[in-house]
Amino acid sequence: MKGKRLFRLICVWIIGVHLASASCHAKGPQPALGAPPDFPSRPEAAVAANTYYVALYGSDANPGTRSAPWATPGYGSRQLQPGDTLIILGGRYVLSDYDEDIVTPRSGNANAWITIRGEAVNRPILAGRDNLAMAVNLSGVSYVRVEDLEVTHDATARGEGIYFRDGILIVDQPAQHIILQYLYIHHIDEFAMNFQDVSDLQVLDCRMEYCGFGAMGGPDAEHGGWQNVRVERCRLSYGGHYYQGGDGSDRPYDRPDGFGIEPSDGPIEIVDTVAEHNYGDGLDSKAASTTIRRCFVANNSCDGVKLWGGNSRVENTLIYGRGDGNSEPTPWAAIVIGTEQRHTQFELVNVTVDDTLGHNYLVYVQYDEANVPIHLTIKNSIFRGIGPRCHIFIGWATQLTAVHNLFWLPQPEYVLEHGDSFYTAATIGTLGRGNLYGDPRFVAPAWGTAGNYDLQSGSSAINAGTAEGAPADDLAGRARDARPDIGAYEYWVPVGRIWLPIVLKGAAR
Repeated sequence: MKGKRLFRLICVWIIGVHLASASCHAKGPQPALGAPPDFPSRPEAAVAANTYYVALYGSDANPGTRSAPWATPGYGSRQLQPGDTLIILGGRYVLSDYDEDIVTPRSGNANAWITIRGEAVNRPILAGRDNLAMAVNLSGVSYVRVEDLEVTHDATARGEGIYFRDGILIVDQPAQHIILQYLYIHHIDEFAMNFQDVSDLQVLDCRMEYCGFGAMGGPDAEHGGWQNVRVERCRLSYGGHYYQGGDGSDRPYDRPDGFGIEPSDGPIEIVDTVAEHNYGDGLDSKAASTTIRRCFVANNSCDGVKLWGGNSRVENTLIYGRGDGNSEPTPWAAIVIGTEQRHTQFELVNVTVDDTLGHNYLVYVQYDEANVPIHLTIKNSIFRGIGPRCHIFIGWATQLTAVHNLFWLPQPEYVLEHGDSFYTAATIGTLGRGNLYGDPRFVAPAWGTAGNYDLQSGSSAINAGTAEGAPADDLAGRARDARPDIGAYEYWVPVGRIWLPIVLKGAAR
């Protein structure tokens, strides 16, 4: 009976790892301009009575039916009433006229959302040109879904005709109850999603890359900023690597982030998301109550994760590659926490941090706000910094709870500085219960390229964590046992071509 249960458990783990590898772990070459993103397919939804169509062969003088569709997405979007759906059939739609070509729906309502979506099996392309401000304007609207669209610049244009600014815009007027799913936004000059004030926003299964100002950001808030926002299963990458037809070297915005928002009420959840190779930060949230869970933050030029709002947490997340392979020293860090809000809390739980560059703090907390008291909990986390002068800085007024962490900083004199206390490799165990110093023995740590941060046999992280307050699974979706490992990954042992979780690890050792 135990054997059958174990077999079923292993099957579930193998399936979970396969699915995780197919989504968040996908590395390899990036798609060429205009190539479809590798999203899971979504079946066609049932067509309601009030469904309209846009097609390249249509006419805006038509009634918008399947047999007599409209011709332009902008026109079609403005005809919709609450409850209506607009399906944009496959093809390449050039957008150039402000504001006729911009997708601008009115609001739906709680029982009758407006839906604008591309043909699921043949995703249409909205190609902007002539310095058009945006492809989709959702400012001031509510109860709207936008799905299955590709947004990029018109690669057939010449000269300044290729300029095209934002993908989706929400500014000046707050929006609420918005769902954005299966969108591929790339090679545009400013933001993929430029939002000022938005509430109840879900961004799901979207890919945003090669945007001159970054993937997700916006101006200073006027009405609470980003509130009740969930970003899940997204890729926010290569910010700043494109601008007005070039490689981004002439971009006016120096540090484009994957996710970078101004002070907001929150809460914000970023889950199962990749932020890599941005010329700015990976994930930079000034929102209160930000949660980052099961994310990859890799090879960003500046800070990895930056948190400014209180009651925020990073869990089951991998952060590595600061500098993206560039050896020039910078003032950036893998993790930055800084707030002026007194007596608030931050948590780092089962986080893996690796830094090669050095010459700056690996992590710094309350550096400019050292006299502002906060509570910081660091648990079950790995900190590896192999460069010079890269110890961890914690402001003196911070109440620090650090338990069951593994540190490996072979070059710096100190591992961690907390006020007047300096902890070395020999004394880091006195910082708190279960803290260790030793090589985590990652499978393939990396800098500027894709790494593998699974643990090798003999790692000091194996079986050294605490189950108290720890997530039930790891970054790859693999179950943790009663003796969890430190870091984002549980140790698995290879069996043939698969990896078996070391629930067996007690017996195997």
